[in-house]
Amino acid sequence: MNDRRHRFPSRPLLAALLALSAALPACAPLIVGGAMAGGAMMAMDRRTSGIQVEDETIELKASNRVSELATLGHVNVTSYNRLVLVTGEVPTADDKAKIEAAIGRIENVQKIVNEQAVMANSSFSARSNDSLLSGKVKASYVDAKDIQANAIKVVTERGIVYLMGRVTEREANRASEIARGVAGVQKVVRVFEILTEAELNNLAKPPPK
Repeated sequence: MNDRRHRFPSRPLLAALLALSAALPACAPLIVGGAMAGGAMMAMDRRTSGIQVEDETIELKASNRVSELATLGHVNVTSYNRLVLVTGEVPTADDKAKIEAAIGRIENVQKIVNEQAVMANSSFSARSNDSLLSGKVKASYVDAKDIQANAIKVVTERGIVYLMGRVTEREANRASEIARGVAGVQKVVRVFEILTEAELNNLAKPPPK
């Protein structure tokens, strides 16, 4: 009889894969952080599949608008549950405001957290280090026994780690504690949507048939 059981990678291997994937440099100056694709990840996500698609659409539209405005800047846009985090560097405060306004006009955007810095663009080596730090933080979440790694999105800019996701206060505190303990992390900024324990339990329940 053929063995049809699915074989999943061990936790140490999965942690290594996350670190490796996050360390790969981006090919373009504008990076739009999307959710991990695939039916399995969608099923494990705390957003509905519809909102995950909306987040991806927001990021795609934002990338088009930002590319027209931030010709001299380096801007990253990440959407999670319609909350949009904007990071990176732009030359002037006017550029920063114009980008926020342009993204705010995108359909389904509910809130913008504008963390763009008015300064010269970060270097390639700095961005590579940021990708490595994101990988280390994600790997630390995989290794932790008391946190759901796939519930948290990690974005890193200039050593500052931004944490997004739908989590309880307990999970938010634990995720922040773990991230602060990773060597090289300069600061942790929480961009979480806080759930009650009851709301989290309801999310874990299977949908009615």
